[in-house]
Amino acid sequence: MCSTPQANAHACSRPTMYLLAATIFAAALLIGLYSWFSSHERKDAGVTGRNSYFKEKEQTFVPGSSLPKPDPLVKFDIETATARNFVYANKTVRYPYYQTMAHQPMHVNHWIEIDKEYRWYLDEKARVIREQGKVGIDSLPDNDEACGELLLELVDYLPKRYPTLFTREGPDGIVNLVTGEHHVSLGNRKGVDALLVVSRLVQDDFLMGREREDGKIYLVGGLIAFPGFYLLSETINKPLEVLHRPVPHFNEKLLMSVERTLKRFQPDQPFERSSWMIADDRNLFWHNIASAPPDPNIHPKDLWLRIDHQTFRKLPRTNAIIFGVHPIMRKIEDLADSPLVPTLLEKVHLETDDTLLTYKGTHKYHDILLPYLRELTESQIERGLIREEDDVRSFRELLRERGMQVPWRQSTLSVPTESEMRLSITAKE
Repeated sequence: MCSTPQANAHACSRPTMYLLAATIFAAALLIGLYSWFSSHERKDAGVTGRNSYFKEKEQTFVPGSSLPKPDPLVKFDIETATARNFVYANKTVRYPYYQTMAHQPMHVNHWIEIDKEYRWYLDEKARVIREQGKVGIDSLPDNDEACGELLLELVDYLPKRYPTLFTREGPDGIVNLVTGEHHVSLGNRKGVDALLVVSRLVQDDFLMGREREDGKIYLVGGLIAFPGFYLLSETINKPLEVLHRPVPHFNEKLLMSVERTLKRFQPDQPFERSSWMIADDRNLFWHNIASAPPDPNIHPKDLWLRIDHQTFRKLPRTNAIIFGVHPIMRKIEDLADSPLVPTLLEKVHLETDDTLLTYKGTHKYHDILLPYLRELTESQIERGLIREEDDVRSFRELLRERGMQVPWRQSTLSVPTESEMRLSITAKE
């Protein structure tokens, strides 16, 4: 103990000094960490999610509410923007390949992604709606209110996330600065009227579901201009078990867990997943390969890897289930510099359950695609991009281990491929 003031001054000053030093050190450490994290935040360079597929900034949800405020892309450049590369972002293509929901929590920033093909998508969507009508856009009476709520969610979200592309107009309006369109007095829009406005705002399609009194979830409407191989008019008013009956193993292995997830998840628990298929054209409404084999004269590099980025939300007011689908098309040629991805695709096609491959229609393009994938793999080995012993199951880890960047090349849908131009000339002759 310190028995005198003098002893106090000498004996008791040491712990005080240690405590002061520790406090200063902790403060300096916190300041340093704050500076480090601030300097390493993802830059808004006009690319949604570039190089952020391993980690995303934390977000705060309020239970029972809608989505939190997204981070604004204040320097977004629509002329160069690309969506995330979903070969890497959501484990879309994986080995071994089997049917699974393969979903993950969705960050608010990823609900709506806009890229440089935005105008093309909107024009194509308008064409499909004009030509197909209820085949691609429709709503049942028990879904009409949800259509209006979805529209207002987008009116709230888009100007916050993309302030250079959208602005609010009045209490319930929005201006699309890209198209120059003013959409006002939207608060009372319902059903198809609301979905028509949605079609002029985003590249995504929206399937809309609802749990009915029998405990089953039904497709009750939506904007489905880009399904690729099915039609809204043939699926509306049907439950999940009927919709997925053609999908191998779905009803017996996945239906119960999928229905349970869709019934229980809350507005503050959005999630996402991705799916893939091979297509032979850019007709997102109905790919030729859905009903016929591709033209044998098409070059395999001009086949398309179609990836559907799928988002799941529960609307807070109507409790509607919103299933968003943004199809992203990449030419097979674009995979040339994606380490191990050609090898991965080849193994998936050679070693996956036959019933699943048949459902995906792989037999229609198998002989065209696989030799080209082997060529791409051999080129990657020759260039030192990969080694023969590399395991395709860890191709994402390979990027990190070797300090590689995700390849971000993206096809231009508005420009025909070499095969399309050649086949068009041949047809005219």
